[in-house]
Amino acid sequence: MYIVLVEEDRLAELYDAEPAGIVEHDGWYEAFFEERAIAERFGEPIVCPETDWEQHVYDAWPPLLVGEKFFVVAPWRKDPTPVGRFRLELNPGMQCGTGQHPCTQLCLEAMERIVQPGDSVLDVGTGSGILSIAAKLLGAGRVVACDIDPDAAKVAPFFIGSVDAVRSGAFDVAVANINESVIEELHPEFVRVARRRILSGFRDDDGRWTCVVE
Repeated sequence: MYIVLVEEDRLAELYDAEPAGIVEHDGWYEAFFEERAIAERFGEPIVCPETDWEQHVYDAWPPLLVGEKFFVVAPWRKDPTPVGRFRLELNPGMQCGTGQHPCTQLCLEAMERIVQPGDSVLDVGTGSGILSIAAKLLGAGRVVACDIDPDAAKVAPFFIGSVDAVRSGAFDVAVANINESVIEELHPEFVRVARRRILSGFRDDDGRWTCVVE
């Protein structure tokens, strides 16, 4: 097994290479490959030492307290849910959105403030489905998810596509954690379909990850 460190702007290429596993960090990824030749496409591989992989995976996904309401935890963790928080269980896999990235956490924190019980929520670029799950926990009455990747998690009513396929004024809240170029391109569509928007996946002028609430 080989480890290679990969910058976040190569994430799509990394998925296409089908690594044995990915650990998400702030701005980069730790990827595991069985074949050295494939790992070398992303940098200088490091040979993995003898490792208890079950323990390694367990340790790589510690529970997270996000905002004031969420307790993000892998399904194999037995840690008790803190009083007053929602247990947001998510199986870390090949889809974006594990809760570890600052943008995902910023979206969750914004959703705590914006999503009201009974709201209709559109999750654009759902990836792992973490934001759809969060919307349901917050009491949203209707949650619809979409992604251009047909392998995205089907945790809500789901369609393959994007916000431009949605009728005008269909949702109370649209949430998207994608990237700056896509958000900029689709921004008129977000305005068209939802009265409130939570948009993230990009940095501010000082280079810090940020989330825009409209």
